[in-house]
Amino acid sequence: MKVFIVPPNSLILFDLVERYGHEPLSLMGAIHERVVNPEVESPPMNVTPDDVKKGLKYAGIEVPSGIRGRLAVWGPLVDQADAAIIMDDAPFEFGCVGCHRTDEMVRYLIRKRKIPFIVVRYPNDEEEAKVMVAKIKGFLEGLQ
Repeated sequence: MKVFIVPPNSLILFDLVERYGHEPLSLMGAIHERVVNPEVESPPMNVTPDDVKKGLKYAGIEVPSGIRGRLAVWGPLVDQADAAIIMDDAPFEFGCVGCHRTDEMVRYLIRKRKIPFIVVRYPNDEEEAKVMVAKIKGFLEGLQ
């Protein structure tokens, strides 16, 4: 199954999803498809007008361009997802430091799709990390 991860560039969640036999839908994969030569093609040079229009599907024209731009990439990933993992209370340096409003919109899109999802808290110590991994493992093993 395809599993969307929040934050969408979390290597920890990416690895866990892959480890349990699912396909992680991540920001890294979406950007990789757009960037052939990283030295030459970096955002915004590799973003097409069609990409910008995709963002309008998820947020109106009056929404700030940064939110629409992120949703142009993340929205189609949510649309492809069969399930999602959302990490709460992560420190700002964990995953994407983008816009909190984009994060709220992505969570709304996930709930609106009515796909299975789990919300886990960012662990503060080793014991909490074990609990988090166990919850994610149980969730991923339960997906069919």
